[in-house]
Amino acid sequence: MIRFVLGPDGSVVPDIAGRLPGRGAWLTASRPLVEKAVKKRLFARGFKRQVQVPDGLADTLDGLLADRLTATIALARKAGQAVTGFEKTRAHLTAGKARVLVQASDAAKEGRDRLQRLAGDLPRISVLSGRELGLAFGRDFAIHAALDSGGLADRALIEARRLSGLRSGLDEKVAVEPASFDHFEDNGPRDGLAQDIG
Repeated sequence: MIRFVLGPDGSVVPDIAGRLPGRGAWLTASRPLVEKAVKKRLFARGFKRQVQVPDGLADTLDGLLADRLTATIALARKAGQAVTGFEKTRAHLTAGKARVLVQASDAAKEGRDRLQRLAGDLPRISVLSGRELGLAFGRDFAIHAALDSGGLADRALIEARRLSGLRSGLDEKVAVEPASFDHFEDNGPRDGLAQDIG
C-alpha cells in the first residue's frame, strides 16, 4: 500500500516511505485503483475535505517507486550483498548464496529461463528495465542480478511488489502480484512498510 498526506496547500502528496507527519490515507499500489481514486474523488472523501490531486499521479508514483527500488538494490550492492552479470548471478545461485533473483523486464527469454531454473523457488524481481537496474549498479544497463539474504533483500521485495502494481498491464513481462486490498482507506498502518503487504 501507499500512504498519502496533505500538503499545506491541500494537495495530495505521496508518502512513499510512510514517514511524513499528519493524517494519512492509504491506497493499494495498483494503477487501476489509483486512477479510480482520482476519477471518483476518493482522496477528498478519505481526507474529508477538498483536495488537489496532481496530474499524472499514477506515473509520478511509478517513478517514485522505481527510484526507491533502484536505491534499495544500490544499497545492497554497496553493502556487498548484491552481484550483477549473468556469470556472477549464476555462480551466486549455484552456491546457494542468493536470496532473490533480479532480472530486467526486457531481458532475453533464454537467459532469463536458464537462471530461473537455477533459482528454483527463490523469489524473483522482474519489474525494472535493464536501464533502471543498471542505475543500481552504476552502469548503463544490467540484466541479471542476485541479492543476498538480509533486510535489504526483504525491502527490495516489498518495493518490487508495490511497483509491480503500478506497472501491471503496461508490459506483459513485468512481474505481477495480485493486490490484497481493493478499497481506499483513510486510516492505515503508521509504523512502516512492513505492514503494507501483510
